[in-house]
Amino acid sequence: MDRIKNIALVAHDNRKKDMVEWVEWNYKGLMKHRIVCTGTTGKLVEEAMKRKCKEDGIEYNLHIVKLKSGPLGGDQQLGAMIAEEEIDIMIFFWDPMQAQPHDVDVKALLRIATVYNIPMASNRSTADFLISSPLMKEPYHPRLKDYSSYMVRNIDFN
Repeated sequence: MDRIKNIALVAHDNRKKDMVEWVEWNYKGLMKHRIVCTGTTGKLVEEAMKRKCKEDGIEYNLHIVKLKSGPLGGDQQLGAMIAEEEIDIMIFFWDPMQAQPHDVDVKALLRIATVYNIPMASNRSTADFLISSPLMKEPYHPRLKDYSSYMVRNIDFN
């Protein structure tokens, strides 16, 4: 991870308001990094950041990468970016109280983020700790677990 981080922001429908509030509170810190979002979250995040910049008289100069909506493949796109080591941090405000039509994709996304040992927040408190960490301002190299033993198991098909 470089000093400038690649941060994924994702929020389920019932948590989008929470994400927008969190972004508004942390927009100055987020402006120093690269942002990737799924679907509608990206649109809402961009609107919130532009609004806050305008209010504070700051020039908005951030390009937010917007993937597809989660249920339409955005979760899988994001998972692929994590596997390609293009995402450093994921803030995913998921809704634990409502089943999602793409629960399998959500679980896969959380799994791949864990496999690649990227810092991940699923709620506002953890996101606050992540964004305020001194490690956000310097290079960081997470240790990756060696999963090669999983790939070379002897499988007897007889």
